[in-house]
Amino acid sequence: MGTKKKPFYRIVVADSEAPRDGSFIEIVGNYDPLKDPAEINLKEERIEDWLSKGAKPSVTVLSLLKKKGLMTKAAKTEAG
Repeated sequence: MGTKKKPFYRIVVADSEAPRDGSFIEIVGNYDPLKDPAEINLKEERIEDWLSKGAKPSVTVLSLLKKKGLMTKAAKTEAG
């Protein structure tokens, strides 16, 4: 997403077999790295729901979730 020299990213739920820029199941957030500080908007309930169903975030999305504190919440609910 975005334009030249102005990137803007969607955080989506996609099937692991789908192509990188192919179809996706649901948009669960977005990331704007150009704002200071970088803006991360997430639909926390939907992300927690997908993680509870066994979804595995990519390395990049995992780091964004950790910045927002979502992965610690998911780990607590699995442990408790």
